[in-house]
Amino acid sequence: MLTLKLITEETERVIKGLEKKHFDNAKEAVEQVLAIDKRRREAQQKLDANLSEAKKKAAEIGALMKQGKKDEADRVKETVVSLKEANKQLETDMQNAQQELNTLLCQIPNIPYDEVPEGRAAEDNHVVKSNLKECTDKDTVGNWDVNPSLGIDNPLPHWELAKKYNLIDFDLGVKITGAGFPVYIGKGAQLQRALINFFLAEANKSGYTEIMPPTVVNQASGYGTGQLPDKEGQMYHCEVDDFYLIPTAEVPVTNIYRDVILDEKDLPIKNCAYTECFRREAGSYGKDVRGLNRLHEFSKIEIVRIDKPEHSKESHKEMLEHVEGLLKKLELPYRILLLCGGDQSFTSAICYDFEVYSEAQGRWLEVSSVSNFDTYQANRLKCRYRRADNKKTELCHTLNGSALALPRIVAALLENNQTPEGIKIPAALVPYMGCDIID
Repeated sequence: MLTLKLITEETERVIKGLEKKHFDNAKEAVEQVLAIDKRRREAQQKLDANLSEAKKKAAEIGALMKQGKKDEADRVKETVVSLKEANKQLETDMQNAQQELNTLLCQIPNIPYDEVPEGRAAEDNHVVKSNLKECTDKDTVGNWDVNPSLGIDNPLPHWELAKKYNLIDFDLGVKITGAGFPVYIGKGAQLQRALINFFLAEANKSGYTEIMPPTVVNQASGYGTGQLPDKEGQMYHCEVDDFYLIPTAEVPVTNIYRDVILDEKDLPIKNCAYTECFRREAGSYGKDVRGLNRLHEFSKIEIVRIDKPEHSKESHKEMLEHVEGLLKKLELPYRILLLCGGDQSFTSAICYDFEVYSEAQGRWLEVSSVSNFDTYQANRLKCRYRRADNKKTELCHTLNGSALALPRIVAALLENNQTPEGIKIPAALVPYMGCDIID
């Protein structure tokens, strides 16, 4: 969440940032935060004054008793009792104000960086890079007209290819669990495993330490990375134990550093993890969610960094280059979007999406989001680092990205690589797949 220091010292910047994110009643929310904090500070000041006064009165009582002035001492004691009663109420007022403040701060999103463009929705996002053409500042998604022609006659969508080559059984998944839980079979399962191993191997080459975390987390972990409170009801909740199925490995991996003070020399920390991910995807219907386009359970490799503020933008750049390198090696047509303020997530300060083109569907599919959260998550996590020069502790910056999510990568690989002989496997994936074609 936003720090109180930031809201207090840079009030106008915070309001403008929230307005860029199209957060309703931005000014009113900030003013409410400041009013509650003022009430809390006034109670603290009064409490401090009362405690100081009570200390003086205690010394006065001692002096009066030594002088044999018991009646005067008793009257002073009554004043001390009154102060103590007032202090109890002040402490209650402070606790209530702090609780109210924390609740409100959790409802306020992160503010975007200055370079984040204005805009309300996906069509306002900027296409900043593609392997199809040079991009300009005017290339928003709304005016992007570049769709590749891969020269495939009557291309089949991936759900038909999956059936033709017996790779994925969507109906069997419905029987076992429900829609959005596919069953991978034979070379379909082999392709999943090949991609997982490929992505993990590439992350290892880039210096990421692999983590194998739980896929179920407690409430504190969900709160730490901003998934809780669950504003959109997208997390699966195990009510009896009050656990949550993770929507991304970001949650358990980042929470490794909750309530931790790191040494500056150890930054940046670079972790990666393969996990299953679970999302309810409430309200998702229609043709755009068919097949692998939108699932309730899917495999994903996540990269996570913990860094110091002055280096986090460089870390973000390196993460973007890593994800782009994966798409290049998979030989997929891709574009990179800088998300506008209105399309950013609740917690991010800046986010780039990677999309690959689906030949048969004639549309772009998001396969990765790479975000810098600045101190927003770290403030919730109480994740700090100790500076080497003055030993002071400061909030870290947290970053993460998909590298990569498998379902839409698989969809694009199947659709874009279909031939009369079968589905060609990109050269970089052949060592992990054990074959160069699925026939």
